Amino acid sequence: MALRTLTRFWADRPLALKGLVVVALPLAILLGALVSLYIASNAEVRAEDDVRRAVAIQRDTYQAHALLAEAAAGVRGYALTGQDRFLEPYRKAESYLPETMARLDQAIRDKEVRQRFDRINELAGRKREGLRRIVELADDPAARQGEPSPIEQALVSNKVVLDAMRLEIELIQRRESVLLDERRARVEEVRARYLTLTAVSALVGLLGSLAAVYLFSTGIVRRVKMLEGNAGRLARGEELTNLPDDDADEIGRLAQRLARASALLRGREQALRESEERFRLVIEEVRDYGIFALDPDGVVTSWNLGAQRIKGWEADEILGHHFSRFYPEETRDYLPGEMLARARQGGTAEDEGWRLRKDGSRFWANVVITALHDELGELRGFAKVTRDMTDRRRSEEALRVAREEAIAANLAKSEFLSRTSHELRTPMSAILGFGQLLELDEDRLEPRHREALSQIMKAGRHLLSLINDLLDISSIEAGGAELSIEPLDLGELLEEVHALAGPILDTAGLHFVLEPPAQPLVAWADRRRVVQVMLNLVSNAAKYNRTGSQVRLSCALRSRDIRIAVEDDGEGVAPADVPRLFTPFDRLGQQNRGRVDGTGLGLALSKRLVESMGGQIGYEAPGHGARFWFTLPSRPRSRARASAAKAAIKV
Repeated sequence: MALRTLTRFWADRPLALKGLVVVALPLAILLGALVSLYIASNAEVRAEDDVRRAVAIQRDTYQAHALLAEAAAGVRGYALTGQDRFLEPYRKAESYLPETMARLDQAIRDKEVRQRFDRINELAGRKREGLRRIVELADDPAARQGEPSPIEQALVSNKVVLDAMRLEIELIQRRESVLLDERRARVEEVRARYLTLTAVSALVGLLGSLAAVYLFSTGIVRRVKMLEGNAGRLARGEELTNLPDDDADEIGRLAQRLARASALLRGREQALRESEERFRLVIEEVRDYGIFALDPDGVVTSWNLGAQRIKGWEADEILGHHFSRFYPEETRDYLPGEMLARARQGGTAEDEGWRLRKDGSRFWANVVITALHDELGELRGFAKVTRDMTDRRRSEEALRVAREEAIAANLAKSEFLSRTSHELRTPMSAILGFGQLLELDEDRLEPRHREALSQIMKAGRHLLSLINDLLDISSIEAGGAELSIEPLDLGELLEEVHALAGPILDTAGLHFVLEPPAQPLVAWADRRRVVQVMLNLVSNAAKYNRTGSQVRLSCALRSRDIRIAVEDDGEGVAPADVPRLFTPFDRLGQQNRGRVDGTGLGLALSKRLVESMGGQIGYEAPGHGARFWFTLPSRPRSRARASAAKAAIKV
């Protein structure tokens, strides 16, 4: 029972914790063993260092004693003989003894040995000082006089110091021998513990590894194998066996989700089969579109009712035949292959053209061919959708014919207006001529005759203006208006228009303001037509500005074009009337017709003239009043652009 509880507790732990335990347990044991081995190894190294230090202390104490003894013997020989060769041991002791004593000072750790070393160090200092004194006395002949002589006294004193030093060194040697034995015993003990710890660490590591393998096997491997088997069954579409327990870790949850996925997948497979069946029924029952499939070579492999209705073949009559049978003879040899090639390359291919029915009759069809590929990208065939567009084709053909007839009628209208205007202009010129002759004798006429003459001249001039505008519009629409494009100095041109239109503004009681350009501006246009457009806009401002006080004429450079503007401070144009401004014969403000003269062609004619010179014309409300503007190119246009503009005006 306890084992089962422990197994359940272990199975419910997260995989991260299991992996941590499985990996960390052997690592922890190994790390503990390594730490223990490291500690034991350090202990052994320290013990061996203590042994080596004890040996070094014994060696250096013997060396210090030997150096001083040899130095004393040499100094004695020098004192007795006076020969310098006896001083070599003394000089050697002076050279090596400080280094030896320094090594001993660093190596000694034991308190008892340290006390004796300090005594030896003091005696060594006295010994060296005594030897130096003897060398100095040996060089003085007077030191050899007397009984006993100073040299003899110094030799006896140094011998006593050396004997005391020898005694201290023997005591140190005895103590270091004891310490050496203890340290060697400790080394052996540490080595034995080291071997024991190594064996225990190996045993514990083996047991830990076995425990980790057991935990890994019971917690992961067995259940992963079960998952692998269920995954294979799921891939084959089989029902799952060995359903998982209610384990709470990731593998348990994965097994449960795998079981739910299996049930969901089987349900979706059933739904997919039902959907495919419904799709097959929909495709087969569609009647407005011919939908059928082709193999990679273009052979018909499926057929629906729409294809049967449009083309006339029954399914058993067309299945297995190449789809080129639907094409007329003039395109049958190349177009079917081109359509399939385009679909292979681009995914889809669309075309409109004549196709054949079973009875040989033709119909206008819109055809879309789509390439069908499998999961690996291999071409499996084509889907072809055909729609009968014969009615739309007939409508488009009728619309084309109607458009051509409208264009012909418009050209006939322009021709008629042109001829009529010419025919009217001749008698009108005669009427105005005779009227001008009568005006010469106006003083002789009675008041009622003068008023009649004034009405005749006013009506004649109005009719002549209308005829001239009609001639201009007809000429532009017919493409017969010749333009003389040349560079124009707009500053000079604005001054000319200001002078020409000044009387018109004076008559209307308006102040005419000219704003010359800040810098010289040159436009490429027809001088006469530009003046005509400016005068037309200024005269319109004079006629319709009943409440304001001025009209402003200005120009400025805007990007690559030059913009000329005519602005007044009158009532402006109603927003609802703005779209009708440039419509021929559409005069705004019919309620004021008695007070405002005009033909309704001025703005329309100005628009045609500006566009024929490569510019644009428009209207904008500045807040109070009205502003009409048009643009002219600041550089000569290419022939292609000029031809395109002229063609647009004609259309």
